[in-house]
Amino acid sequence: MNDRRTPEPEAVADLGFARLDTDRARRTGDPEVVYGAGKTPAQIAGILATLHAKHPERAVLVTRLSDEAVAHLREALPEAVIDPVARAATLGPLPEPRGTVAVIAAGTSDAPVAAEAALSVRVHGSAVRRIDDVGVAGIHRILEARAEFADADCVIVVAGMEGALPSVVGGLVGVPLVAVPTSVGYGAAFEGLAALLGMLNSCAPGVSVVNIDNGYGAGVFAARVARNARPRGERA
Repeated sequence: MNDRRTPEPEAVADLGFARLDTDRARRTGDPEVVYGAGKTPAQIAGILATLHAKHPERAVLVTRLSDEAVAHLREALPEAVIDPVARAATLGPLPEPRGTVAVIAAGTSDAPVAAEAALSVRVHGSAVRRIDDVGVAGIHRILEARAEFADADCVIVVAGMEGALPSVVGGLVGVPLVAVPTSVGYGAAFEGLAALLGMLNSCAPGVSVVNIDNGYGAGVFAARVARNARPRGERA
């Protein structure tokens, strides 16, 4: 008996040094992303170009780029867009945004992680609204900025030190909130562990937490929430 079923599309691109998951967008709605740390500049460029060729209609994201990798991408893939603060790059068009994510950073030192989160949100299909340098040491700043994030579909809060800002924001809004601890702080901050534990112990309801410095993971989560949120006028 002949099997007339349509064959599945090729799910893996084997580059020898990497086996790329080219079927992820079909399965999950989001294509594979390149984690740049630990890869050579040439490997990063090869992976990025291959993924872009598999779905040229939407951007491919690479994170955690070294200075050498940035320089190589500028030469090998001049059409790639580099975000120097996020230490990341995209190749291909960004999707039309659905929903809005507010990315709130406690301090200027948290900017790289906040930038990675914001870029990840855009690559994964939602609009971004940035609110920077509103940490609890000057708590009036976050209170004054409430109107800028209260109507977002999801909120990302990035903070180091003691990690208190997500609890404050969680008490001001009623939308999903993902907290990102950063490795910013003096010795007893233990490279972000103190902020992580503070966020995990938040007394504000509705706060979820990702790993230390994981702006990318927060961005994916928040974008998925935002792009599936009902328009505010339709909410109960």
